[in-house]
Amino acid sequence: MATETATLGGGCFWCIEGAMRHLDGVSRAESGYAGGHLENPSYEEVCGKRTGHAEVVQIDFDPQVVTYADLLRMFFTLHDPTTQDRQGNDIGPQYRSIILTHSPAQEAAAREVIAEIDASGIWGAKAVTQVEPLVRFWPAEAEHQDYYARNPWSGYCRVVVGPKVAKFRKTFADRLKKGAA
Repeated sequence: MATETATLGGGCFWCIEGAMRHLDGVSRAESGYAGGHLENPSYEEVCGKRTGHAEVVQIDFDPQVVTYADLLRMFFTLHDPTTQDRQGNDIGPQYRSIILTHSPAQEAAAREVIAEIDASGIWGAKAVTQVEPLVRFWPAEAEHQDYYARNPWSGYCRVVVGPKVAKFRKTFADRLKKGAA
């Protein structure tokens, strides 16, 4: 299996990772930080809003099973790409909508999918999603990996993550790994 990597930020990384890890063709979904200037930032530093990093998920996937463009289309169902530095009650630059590309082909696909989303009018406003080349991905601390699966009954997971993951699984049931629905 030839894999590609996507790095996506759309608010809290627990939501994106909690949904994407169940897609058929995805072999890894890892929460982390990217798009900032501080070396190896901590969660606390990123939440302090001075590192420039976004909470992101790095996804390894088989493009023969799920294309990069389809992965982006699914990503855009998990967050509101029209709000600057905000997802619901989560506010700050770490929650911005961002696609960190790994190649010129990914950049072109990202811009095409954003134009498609904007043209559809589905969000009622234009996307403010940033598209830029990935410079460095920093894995988040162990307690942030697979967070939703390990903490489904925590308040934030019940109120925010759970409903997003459930909607994602229902919407893309035919694209999930066997046994994940």
